[in-house]
Amino acid sequence: MAGENGFIGSIDQGTTSTRFIIYDHDARAVASHQVEFTQFYPEAGWVEHDPMEILESVKVCIAKALDKATADGHNVDGGLKAIGLTDQRETTIVWSKSTGLPLHKAIVWMDARTSSICRRLEKELSGGRSHFVESCGLPISTYFSAMKLLWLMENVDAVKDAIKKGDAIFGTIDTWLIWNMTGGINGGLHVTDVTNASRTMLMNLKTLNWDEETIKTLGIPAEILPKIVSNSEVIGEICKGWPIPGIKIAGCLGDQHAAMLGQACRKGEAKSTYGTGAFILLNTGEVPIKSGHGLLTTLSYKLGPQAQTNYALEGSIAIAGAAVQWLRDSLGIIKSASEIEDLAAMVESTGGVYFVPAFNGLFAPWWREDARGVCIGITRFTNKSHIARAVLESMCFQVKDVLDSMNKDAGEKGSLDNGKGEFLLRVDGGATANNLLMQIQADLMGTPVVRPVDIETTALGAAYAAGLAVGFWKEEDIFESGEKSKNSKVFRPAMEEETRKKKVESWCKAVERTFDLADLSI
Repeated sequence: MAGENGFIGSIDQGTTSTRFIIYDHDARAVASHQVEFTQFYPEAGWVEHDPMEILESVKVCIAKALDKATADGHNVDGGLKAIGLTDQRETTIVWSKSTGLPLHKAIVWMDARTSSICRRLEKELSGGRSHFVESCGLPISTYFSAMKLLWLMENVDAVKDAIKKGDAIFGTIDTWLIWNMTGGINGGLHVTDVTNASRTMLMNLKTLNWDEETIKTLGIPAEILPKIVSNSEVIGEICKGWPIPGIKIAGCLGDQHAAMLGQACRKGEAKSTYGTGAFILLNTGEVPIKSGHGLLTTLSYKLGPQAQTNYALEGSIAIAGAAVQWLRDSLGIIKSASEIEDLAAMVESTGGVYFVPAFNGLFAPWWREDARGVCIGITRFTNKSHIARAVLESMCFQVKDVLDSMNKDAGEKGSLDNGKGEFLLRVDGGATANNLLMQIQADLMGTPVVRPVDIETTALGAAYAAGLAVGFWKEEDIFESGEKSKNSKVFRPAMEEETRKKKVESWCKAVERTFDLADLSI
């Protein structure tokens, strides 16, 4: 990748924070800035964000990262070729075309308020929970944007009125950001990309267009939906009023798909991103595979308007790093997230404690909205170190459950590319800096875990998409580069098979204890 000057910027708009990272031609981060923003919990199981606060966080991150890069002697002002964008998926906003203001706070992907709408549709529709699976690859679930949009259309007067007047437009976070960054009320572009669109329940996986039958069945007006584009193409230019006016927006992917690209996952290769939730994707190539084991059929990426579409199987885990935040913010067991590693390492096992973080139900492979969190096996011997270790184990058990389902669906063990016939799980995301977590993951899977030097592969994937679109990088730079894997750290399993088997059995018992707890009395 060496030998060319210039930079690519990447907006990474996540569930709890926003960041902007600037990469050089060797795909090295030369500057970044990160800002956390407010989480709103108006009722149990409800999670909201303020779209205006998110917009401001993006502006601040771009400006501060540019300042840092300039202070370090990088000519970013003259050398920024394009920016890419990656975002938390499914999170839903409806706003006014004429004022540019949101008509309600954003309903976040993990929000469970739509469970009654889901139950109603399951009863009304002939295919029940799987009614739309054939077209969109997704079951009816609180997770996906269409259900959140229906809730807004049914419960928010401002949304109802704006739709009647033709003044409402819908989008996920990527759409909201691009619309605002390309002009807003003054001609802002109303677009989304194929990966974000694939998570709404409204896009047909084969045609990559909004599915007319689905939209009609759900009563969603087609005119409020954005135009769908590929992941790597020049979408538009940033307008005045932003820190980088005139710069092209040339890449857009949902966060998990961006991580697939950042990890250079080709057909048969899998990655797990550990963030607020955990998301495991297996690239299945140019054919969508229907899951028989509770996984979602989705896209990996489509790197250009004429490029082949790569599909994926995905297992989504709602609560991973969020459980560590819960230990910190709600229980006060740790003061910072990084403390959990030392605390958990003070004991050699959980002492028989199993923690299942089903705070708002369970996603793949169980799909139980009636599940609630449990911590079992507690004795007088149990201390906070055991609980901390059980929280780390809970992330790893959930990832293992998803990978087991993937192996059954795909019929073969993903990426056999280390010459020893082993399945390699590529990992990324902030939590992977925790060495103990990675070792536990390898132990519980019984296969190696590979961590790249740059664990923030989500932002890197968005940068790659933008760089490809403007000719800054070629596909071989991304997929054929051996440099990235050279310095990766590999965690190998050290646990005995018998111990692993017993622990998995105990975990399954703990998961079963979470079912049918949604209506426990307050």
